[in-house]
Amino acid sequence: MYVGMKRALSHILIVGVISSLMAAGNGCANNEFNATKYITVVAREDGSGTKSAFMEIIGLKNKSDPSGAIIHVGTAGVLTEITSNPTAIAYESLGYVAGDVKILKVGGVEATATNIKNGTYPLSRPLSVIYKESTLDSDINKAFLAFLCSSDAQNIILSCGYVSIINGALSYISIGTLSGRVSVSGSTALQPLMIELAAEFTRLQPNIVVEISGGGSGTGYKNAENGVSGFGMISETFSSEKAPSCTEYVVCMDGIVVIVNKNNPLDTISMGQLKNVYDAEAGLNAITKWSSLLE
Repeated sequence: MYVGMKRALSHILIVGVISSLMAAGNGCANNEFNATKYITVVAREDGSGTKSAFMEIIGLKNKSDPSGAIIHVGTAGVLTEITSNPTAIAYESLGYVAGDVKILKVGGVEATATNIKNGTYPLSRPLSVIYKESTLDSDINKAFLAFLCSSDAQNIILSCGYVSIINGALSYISIGTLSGRVSVSGSTALQPLMIELAAEFTRLQPNIVVEISGGGSGTGYKNAENGVSGFGMISETFSSEKAPSCTEYVVCMDGIVVIVNKNNPLDTISMGQLKNVYDAEAGLNAITKWSSLLE
């Protein structure tokens, strides 16, 4: 019995030592960040409203991505890249970011709803619908806009991770006699939220159908201006030159966050540094290694 117990204890000890060594090895492999590594620049695809807004805000409007940048279509690919790649950096809409990633401060300012709303967080943008005044001659379109202004809509905006800019909004009052269609098209950044808002609106107004399509902010401007859609979605500051006969309603504010792998020790990045990471024409000012951001 004693020999059996001794063997058992020896087995437990050996397993414990091996497990400890493996854990230590994994800790070295996974938790120690190598600042001498090159930065893996991750960007969204051309036509993405998030990309367009991000590049414009950091001063690189219509500029090309850096050579060797990894381009992902959609949020899922971006998050997967950051989670699995310790040297990667990316940008994405705050409302979409979830999972095991680290959100950097920008200029020392956190990407919180309060900071986005008061304008202290620099990477933020409005998500809006634009429309002609004549669009509201239709009671159906007028009701849809009233819903977007309501507390019902603000609750959905907040639950989806966006920033409501309306204080003291009132509940939407359903008008049971209304029936017909509302057409909305444009920004793919606003589209997922608009789908959620439309679902609640049609629950309250079951005889109204809301048709939603994407195509980007450019499509939103064009379709609203030309009357193809009652409402055009845009994910940038409204430019009246792009749709001179239209007016704007800001549905909510959205923050664009800069994300890195959770094991990355970097805490904050300046707007200038961010520009030099993403600028394909930065030349000698280009930031290509993590050591330049961590020194």
